[in-house]
Amino acid sequence: MAIQLVTTAAQLRAASARLLAQKGGTSQGLVPTMGALHEGHAQLARTAVAQNDVVAATIFVNPLQFGEAADLERYPRTLDADLALLDAEGVDLAFAPGVEEVYPGGAPLVRITAGPLGEKWEGASRPGHFDGALTVVAKLLHYGIPGAGLPGGGQPAYRAYFGQKDAQQLALVQRMVADLNFPVEIVPVPIVRSADGLALSSRNRFLSEDQREAALVLSRALRLIEERANAHEPLDVESAQALVRSQPLVELDYFEVVDPRTLEPLAENCRDTPFRGEGLAIIAATVGPVRLIDNAPLNS
Repeated sequence: MAIQLVTTAAQLRAASARLLAQKGGTSQGLVPTMGALHEGHAQLARTAVAQNDVVAATIFVNPLQFGEAADLERYPRTLDADLALLDAEGVDLAFAPGVEEVYPGGAPLVRITAGPLGEKWEGASRPGHFDGALTVVAKLLHYGIPGAGLPGGGQPAYRAYFGQKDAQQLALVQRMVADLNFPVEIVPVPIVRSADGLALSSRNRFLSEDQREAALVLSRALRLIEERANAHEPLDVESAQALVRSQPLVELDYFEVVDPRTLEPLAENCRDTPFRGEGLAIIAATVGPVRLIDNAPLNS
């Protein structure tokens, strides 16, 4: 296995400096994850490897973004399989710190606050989730800064890769990086789906066969909205919501079309007015024990 496993920030920085020097590298990519990796994460890694000379992935199950201790305990830990997947994609470094490395002395007293953008949609259903997510992402982005400058002066290009499936988290990370002047480019990577259309998620493993079949209504409803947008038709979100509610195993939380940057519902009446412009259809539902989210960018 060519990938190098490191467990401290100091080791990560030293390994980054060494690899940049060995490769004559001018760029470094970071792929933050919570482990339990699947093909969606592989696509993040693949994209990062194609665009950078050195790539590090992080594997850290962040306790700050779990509302209940039981959810934190249940989250799958599959380090050996994760390392094998990252190694197969050509990732150079895996940073898998313990909680004490990331939060020495316990939970941090100062945290990143998501603000109004983090209080709606997922934030309304999971209070405090995005504060915890942004706090750890901020730390990981600092950890992942290239460990050495360029021989002639200046710094290597630095990019971090996030999946578009977690659309609200992506929007929040982009705002945090812009508003707080982080020295990193955030690169969105499109959703990866299984052959039947279900968006890949580490939580899908907890679905029974019947529940997984029922969950396909989420992607079907999103496709319906996409088709209407592409045809410049009224989106009629209410009929798509009714489609989801017709599936008895699915409990719909929200299904709306929003501005992709502010996540505010679109002002235009998409029920009666032909859709024009840019939007994002977002959906969240509970299927059995699993909360699923999905989305579809709209551009017409």
